[in-house]
Amino acid sequence: MRPPRWFRRLASRTIRAGCRVLAITLPLMPAAEARAQEPAPRASVVFGLTQPLLLRGFNVEGDWWTEHVVVDYSHGINLHVPGRSLGGEYERQGLDFLVRHSLGIGVGYRITRALNVRLEPKVHVYDVHYATGGAAPIGSFRTYTLGAGGYYLWRPFRNAAGAARGLSIVPSLRYWPQVASSLDRDRVIYASHVTGRTEVMRTPAIGAANTPWIVNVSGGWTVLR
Repeated sequence: MRPPRWFRRLASRTIRAGCRVLAITLPLMPAAEARAQEPAPRASVVFGLTQPLLLRGFNVEGDWWTEHVVVDYSHGINLHVPGRSLGGEYERQGLDFLVRHSLGIGVGYRITRALNVRLEPKVHVYDVHYATGGAAPIGSFRTYTLGAGGYYLWRPFRNAAGAARGLSIVPSLRYWPQVASSLDRDRVIYASHVTGRTEVMRTPAIGAANTPWIVNVSGGWTVLR
Protein backbone atom coordinates (compact mmCIF):
# COMPACT_ATOMS: atom_id res chain seq x y z
CA MET A 1 0.00 0.00 0.00
CA ARG A 2 1.48 3.38 -1.02
CA PRO A 3 1.66 6.18 1.57
CA PRO A 4 -0.85 9.01 1.09
CA ARG A 5 0.11 11.83 -1.25
CA TRP A 6 0.50 14.42 1.52
CA PHE A 7 2.95 12.14 3.34
CA ARG A 8 5.05 11.59 0.21
CA ARG A 9 5.15 15.35 -0.42
CA LEU A 10 6.13 16.05 3.20
CA ALA A 11 8.88 13.43 3.13
CA SER A 12 10.21 14.84 -0.14
CA ARG A 13 10.33 18.39 1.31
CA THR A 14 12.13 17.20 4.41
CA ILE A 15 14.77 15.29 2.44
CA ARG A 16 15.36 18.29 0.16
CA ALA A 17 15.65 20.58 3.19
CA GLY A 18 18.26 18.33 4.77
CA CYS A 19 20.26 18.18 1.53
CA ARG A 20 20.20 21.97 1.20
CA VAL A 21 21.43 22.52 4.74
CA LEU A 22 24.16 19.92 4.33
CA ALA A 23 25.29 21.38 1.00
CA ILE A 24 25.77 24.80 2.63
CA THR A 25 27.17 23.84 6.03
CA LEU A 26 29.56 21.03 5.17
CA PRO A 27 32.00 23.11 3.07
CA LEU A 28 32.17 25.68 5.86
CA MET A 29 33.08 23.29 8.66
CA PRO A 30 36.15 21.16 9.39
CA ALA A 31 36.00 17.72 7.82
CA ALA A 32 36.87 15.92 11.04
CA GLU A 33 37.84 16.52 14.66
CA ALA A 34 39.77 14.53 17.24
CA ARG A 35 37.24 12.88 19.55
CA ALA A 36 39.40 11.20 22.14
CA GLN A 37 41.50 14.14 23.35
CA GLU A 38 38.81 16.21 25.06
CA PRO A 39 35.73 15.59 27.24
CA ALA A 40 32.50 14.97 25.36
CA PRO A 41 29.48 17.28 25.85
CA ARG A 42 26.60 15.95 27.91
CA ALA A 43 24.09 18.82 27.92
CA SER A 44 23.95 22.43 26.74
CA VAL A 45 21.78 25.47 27.44
CA VAL A 46 22.10 28.29 24.92
CA PHE A 47 20.26 31.56 24.35
CA GLY A 48 19.59 33.05 20.92
CA LEU A 49 21.30 36.35 20.15
CA THR A 50 19.31 37.21 17.01
CA GLN A 51 15.98 37.19 18.86
CA PRO A 52 16.69 39.98 21.39
CA LEU A 53 18.83 42.03 18.99
CA LEU A 54 16.56 41.97 15.92
CA LEU A 55 13.14 40.74 17.08
CA ARG A 56 12.89 42.18 20.61
CA GLY A 57 12.17 38.69 21.92
CA PHE A 58 13.76 35.78 23.75
CA ASN A 59 14.85 32.27 22.85
CA VAL A 60 16.26 29.42 24.91
CA GLU A 61 17.38 25.96 23.78
CA GLY A 62 18.35 22.88 25.74
CA ASP A 63 20.42 20.10 24.13
CA TRP A 64 21.14 16.54 25.24
CA TRP A 65 24.16 14.88 23.64
CA THR A 66 25.16 11.26 23.13
CA GLU A 67 28.09 9.98 21.10
CA HIS A 68 26.20 10.15 17.81
CA VAL A 69 22.83 11.80 18.53
CA VAL A 70 21.63 15.20 19.77
CA VAL A 71 18.09 15.93 21.01
CA ASP A 72 16.90 19.47 21.69
CA TYR A 73 13.94 21.55 22.80
CA SER A 74 13.78 25.23 21.88
CA HIS A 75 11.29 27.97 22.76
CA GLY A 76 11.10 31.49 21.38
CA ILE A 77 8.86 34.07 23.07
CA ASN A 78 7.44 37.43 21.93
CA LEU A 79 9.25 37.75 18.61
CA HIS A 80 8.22 40.99 16.87
CA VAL A 81 8.13 40.80 13.06
CA PRO A 82 7.20 44.09 11.33
CA GLY A 83 5.41 43.80 8.03
CA ARG A 84 7.95 46.08 6.34
CA SER A 85 10.63 43.43 6.98
CA LEU A 86 8.47 40.89 5.10
CA GLY A 87 7.69 43.26 2.24
CA GLY A 88 5.03 42.73 -0.40
CA GLU A 89 1.40 42.50 0.69
CA TYR A 90 2.26 42.60 4.39
CA GLU A 91 3.90 46.00 4.04
CA ARG A 92 1.16 47.32 1.75
CA GLN A 93 -1.55 46.24 4.20
CA GLY A 94 0.30 47.85 7.11
CA LEU A 95 0.54 44.67 9.20
CA ASP A 96 2.82 43.64 12.02
CA PHE A 97 3.16 40.19 13.57
CA LEU A 98 3.91 39.03 17.09
CA VAL A 99 5.11 35.43 17.33
CA ARG A 100 4.04 34.76 20.91
CA HIS A 101 5.55 31.29 20.93
CA SER A 102 7.81 29.41 18.53
CA LEU A 103 8.61 26.02 19.94
CA GLY A 104 9.43 22.44 19.17
CA ILE A 105 12.00 19.69 19.27
CA GLY A 106 14.92 18.62 17.15
CA VAL A 107 16.55 15.21 16.69
CA GLY A 108 19.87 15.08 14.92
CA TYR A 109 23.02 13.24 14.00
CA ARG A 110 26.52 14.36 15.00
CA ILE A 111 28.68 14.39 11.88
CA THR A 112 31.69 15.49 13.92
CA ARG A 113 32.09 16.43 17.56
CA ALA A 114 30.96 19.98 16.73
CA LEU A 115 28.88 19.74 13.54
CA ASN A 116 25.41 18.20 13.58
CA VAL A 117 22.24 18.23 11.45
CA ARG A 118 18.72 17.94 12.86
CA LEU A 119 15.15 17.22 11.81
CA GLU A 120 12.95 19.87 13.42
CA PRO A 121 9.14 19.93 13.74
CA LYS A 122 7.98 23.29 15.14
CA VAL A 123 4.80 25.20 16.07
CA HIS A 124 4.54 28.99 15.78
CA VAL A 125 1.74 30.99 17.47
CA TYR A 126 1.03 34.37 15.82
CA ASP A 127 -0.95 37.49 16.61
CA VAL A 128 -1.45 39.88 13.69
CA HIS A 129 -2.27 43.55 14.13
CA TYR A 130 -1.90 46.90 12.41
CA ALA A 131 1.55 48.49 12.41
CA THR A 132 0.00 51.81 13.42
CA GLY A 133 -1.63 50.29 16.50
CA GLY A 134 -4.93 51.56 17.84
CA ALA A 135 -7.36 49.23 16.08
CA ALA A 136 -8.27 45.83 17.48
CA PRO A 137 -5.97 42.93 16.53
CA ILE A 138 -6.90 41.26 13.25
CA GLY A 139 -6.56 37.75 14.60
CA SER A 140 -4.43 34.88 15.83
CA PHE A 141 -3.29 31.69 14.16
CA ARG A 142 -0.72 28.90 14.29
CA THR A 143 1.63 27.62 11.62
CA TYR A 144 3.45 24.30 11.59
CA THR A 145 6.84 23.76 10.01
CA LEU A 146 8.92 20.67 9.38
CA GLY A 147 12.46 21.22 8.24
CA ALA A 148 16.13 20.72 8.93
CA GLY A 149 18.95 22.62 10.56
CA GLY A 150 22.72 22.58 10.60
CA TYR A 151 24.44 23.50 13.88
CA TYR A 152 28.04 23.97 14.95
CA LEU A 153 28.98 23.75 18.64
CA TRP A 154 32.06 25.95 19.06
CA ARG A 155 33.78 26.03 22.45
CA PRO A 156 36.50 28.70 22.10
CA PHE A 157 38.10 27.78 25.45
CA ARG A 158 37.75 24.01 25.20
CA ASN A 159 41.43 23.50 26.08
CA ALA A 160 41.31 25.82 29.09
CA ALA A 161 41.31 24.61 32.68
CA GLY A 162 38.21 25.06 34.81
CA ALA A 163 34.71 26.16 33.98
CA ALA A 164 35.68 28.39 31.04
CA ARG A 165 35.95 25.40 28.73
CA GLY A 166 32.16 24.98 28.83
CA LEU A 167 31.49 28.36 27.21
CA SER A 168 29.68 27.67 23.92
CA ILE A 169 28.84 29.62 20.77
CA VAL A 170 26.47 27.95 18.32
CA PRO A 171 25.93 29.34 14.80
CA SER A 172 23.10 27.68 12.93
CA LEU A 173 21.41 27.61 9.54
CA ARG A 174 17.85 26.26 9.32
CA TYR A 175 15.35 25.61 6.58
CA TRP A 176 11.81 25.47 8.02
CA PRO A 177 9.10 25.26 5.31
CA GLN A 178 5.50 25.58 6.43
CA VAL A 179 3.46 22.38 6.08
CA ALA A 180 0.15 23.43 7.65
CA SER A 181 -1.65 26.17 9.59
CA SER A 182 -4.73 26.61 11.76
CA LEU A 183 -6.37 28.81 9.09
CA ASP A 184 -8.65 27.69 6.29
CA ARG A 185 -6.52 27.81 3.12
CA ASP A 186 -3.75 29.49 5.15
CA ARG A 187 -5.37 32.93 4.94
CA VAL A 188 -7.53 35.53 6.70
CA ILE A 189 -10.01 37.73 4.81
CA TYR A 190 -10.68 40.97 6.66
CA ALA A 191 -11.83 44.57 6.22
CA SER A 192 -8.67 46.66 6.44
CA HIS A 193 -8.60 49.93 8.39
CA VAL A 194 -5.42 50.88 6.50
CA THR A 195 -6.44 50.37 2.86
CA GLY A 196 -10.21 50.71 3.31
CA ARG A 197 -10.73 47.51 1.32
CA THR A 198 -11.35 43.83 1.90
CA GLU A 199 -7.88 42.26 2.06
CA VAL A 200 -6.44 38.75 2.13
CA MET A 201 -3.66 38.10 4.64
CA ARG A 202 -1.77 34.88 3.98
CA THR A 203 0.32 33.15 6.61
CA PRO A 204 3.94 34.32 6.39
CA ALA A 205 6.96 32.07 6.34
CA ILE A 206 8.82 31.90 9.65
CA GLY A 207 12.25 32.84 8.29
CA ALA A 208 14.00 35.99 7.14
CA ALA A 209 12.21 38.21 4.58
CA ASN A 210 9.25 35.82 4.35
CA THR A 211 11.39 32.80 3.43
CA PRO A 212 11.91 29.45 5.23
CA TRP A 213 15.59 30.30 5.91
CA ILE A 214 16.77 31.21 9.42
CA VAL A 215 20.29 32.21 10.40
CA ASN A 216 21.05 32.49 14.10
CA VAL A 217 23.88 32.59 16.62
CA SER A 218 23.36 31.40 20.19
CA GLY A 219 25.55 31.56 23.25
CA GLY A 220 25.53 29.60 26.49
CA TRP A 221 27.13 26.79 28.40
CA THR A 222 27.88 23.12 27.90
CA VAL A 223 28.25 20.57 30.69
CA LEU A 224 30.99 18.07 29.86
CA ARG A 225 31.24 14.40 30.76
